[in-house]
Amino acid sequence: MDEASLVRFALIFTLAGVVKGVTGMGLPTVAMGLLGMTLSPAAAAGMLVVPSFVTNVWQLVAGPAVVPLLRRLGGMMLGIVLGTVLGARLLVSVEPAWSSLALGIALSVHAVQALCSPALSVPERSEAWLSPVMGLVTGVISGATGVFVIPAVPYLQALGLEKEELVQALGLSFTVSTVALASGLLAHGVFRLEQLGLSSLSLVPALAGMWLGQRVRERISPSAFRRCFLLFLLSMGLALSAKPFS
Repeated sequence: MDEASLVRFALIFTLAGVVKGVTGMGLPTVAMGLLGMTLSPAAAAGMLVVPSFVTNVWQLVAGPAVVPLLRRLGGMMLGIVLGTVLGARLLVSVEPAWSSLALGIALSVHAVQALCSPALSVPERSEAWLSPVMGLVTGVISGATGVFVIPAVPYLQALGLEKEELVQALGLSFTVSTVALASGLLAHGVFRLEQLGLSSLSLVPALAGMWLGQRVRERISPSAFRRCFLLFLLSMGLALSAKPFS
């Protein structure tokens, strides 16, 4: 890989880290969208494994509610694993242009949903059957596109979790999705040792970006940043969706 590519990838992961530092999420989403402009989604997903795993484990263990969350969301996590491993076959078998279209649609749907939809609420009695379904759907979409947020994020937000519990729940969901995606890519023969090395290098700018994002969060309105972030995701999703037709 030439120096220009290394600089570009470092900037992408720094930006993705900044977004995660400010909002608590978005590193895989931003990185997949930007990497997808020049790489196949399968190759981009391989680069995400280490920075996504480390930053989400950090987010997961930063609070006290890990064990209760595992009990409450265990069915959802199993659904994510199954769906992601199955969905990864689509990521590696479909033409890269059409994978980019799927990624663009996923980003656009997430951005529009987050910008426009009202707050939802899930009755506690429905969690037992709904959580595995949401996990399975999230897994299939994650495996097919490398984006972990749909419908996991709006579903977790609808469970009425406390702020710190929600941050941990997102970390848990993204960590499981990352491990499942890496397993799916490995099972289908598209995740190789050299990608792990490059993915590990991506951790440095990602962590630097997270630190910078946490500093930024102290100085700006999180809601204003979130709105700009979602508009950025929407524009990126539309660009990726148009890629097969250009």
